[in-house]
Amino acid sequence: MYDRMQELQKQDCTQIHDSAMELLKTTGIVFNDDEAIEIFKKNGAKVEGKKVFLTEEQVRNAVEKAPSKFTVLARNPEKSVTIGEDDFVFVPGYGAPYVMSADGVQRHATMEDYDTFCKLVHSSKHINMNGWMMVEPSDMPPETVHLDMMLSNYLLCDKACMGSPVSRQGAKDGIEMASIVFGGKEKIMDQPVSVSLINSLSPLQFSDEMVGSLIELARHGQAFVVASLVMAGASGPVTLGGVAALQNAEILAGITLAQMVREGTPVIYGSTSSAMDMKSGALSIGAPALSKNIHLTAQMARFYNLPSRSGGGLTDSLYPDAQAGMESALALSTAARSGINFILHSCGILGSYIAMSFEKFLMDEEMCGMIRQMLKPIAFDDDAIDLEMIQKVGIGGQYLTQPKTFKLCRTEFFIPELMNRSNYDAWSIAEKPKLNDLAESLLSKRLATYEQPEIDPAIEAALNEYVNNRKNA
Repeated sequence: MYDRMQELQKQDCTQIHDSAMELLKTTGIVFNDDEAIEIFKKNGAKVEGKKVFLTEEQVRNAVEKAPSKFTVLARNPEKSVTIGEDDFVFVPGYGAPYVMSADGVQRHATMEDYDTFCKLVHSSKHINMNGWMMVEPSDMPPETVHLDMMLSNYLLCDKACMGSPVSRQGAKDGIEMASIVFGGKEKIMDQPVSVSLINSLSPLQFSDEMVGSLIELARHGQAFVVASLVMAGASGPVTLGGVAALQNAEILAGITLAQMVREGTPVIYGSTSSAMDMKSGALSIGAPALSKNIHLTAQMARFYNLPSRSGGGLTDSLYPDAQAGMESALALSTAARSGINFILHSCGILGSYIAMSFEKFLMDEEMCGMIRQMLKPIAFDDDAIDLEMIQKVGIGGQYLTQPKTFKLCRTEFFIPELMNRSNYDAWSIAEKPKLNDLAESLLSKRLATYEQPEIDPAIEAALNEYVNNRKNA
């Protein structure tokens, strides 16, 4: 297999690993949670205050206990997904406080916007897993909004979904709500029903919110990503080699804690590290450095026999324009071709995570469909080649009216909903619509035809009761 992107040799992976082990052994890593410190002590780790020091043996023992592949059960079992090895998922954008309107006006996100993204994911042919915090609703109380988002995830979409890692209590709430949907905590202990995002605090720290969530999720058998976002030149070394060592140390430390809490906890090795823009000092997720790190992350995850996570349709552009398309296509296709298993931010993100766009969601979604088609293997068996048909058509013939063409014309190739393939005259007659215009029109059609998935009325009532009781507690 040939690829012009850098393929790490075994000695490269070993060098990154050894550097991370040295950091964990001599510099240590801070976990800002008392229970985490006690767990490390109980498992023989050296601890100084909140600083934990790990040996290579402790890390390797933990990594070996984590599965290379696992299934996340969806509310609709037919939509469950497998993550790891050759299986991957496209997941929407995450964590944006704003929405960018079709006319280029940035506004604070609302709960209605969150619900709209849930509806789009449910009705998507290409996005096979719902997210979490696609936007941060500004019109809801921040201390309880995670309850409303989780409720929307279950009521408006029946695909597998992400979980609530906002705090230890937030993780507990997500677990309680999942147990209502899936028939009790005992039903989900050995069957993940969510994937949450646990981020390190670079360099070499984990916040109390993230650590508390990690412990609760692991304790209840729920999957999560342990992710590092190092900004090269700011929160990490300016070289991507140095970034690789630093993020590796952070990710492995989080995975080690997870396996100390509960052996076999499904974890995903994740990173969206990228470069600091040296002109502005801001994080650039449209930079080539991001895609280089995506390719590296996928290879390091395979080095440890773990599933991987990276970003997908990422851009620094503030509007779904040509820049957004170029940068998003570069990152998304790199993630898919490199073997990333959990492709977060697959659709919708603008402005270095600052905003989500409904129109860009639909554009990125179509790109996900195109990439899926691109990755499908070409068949070379007798039926696919069909030498008899080629001989029958002969020299100078045509294949348009062949029965096989009629049979496969709607399934053999990708048929876009947005991309323009018409000629100039047809485009002119249609008043020369731009891709943004087509996406805006498609958005209206998608929402008009959305049908809420069925759910057991007793489960819906129990979910609403739980949310109301927690809000009134």
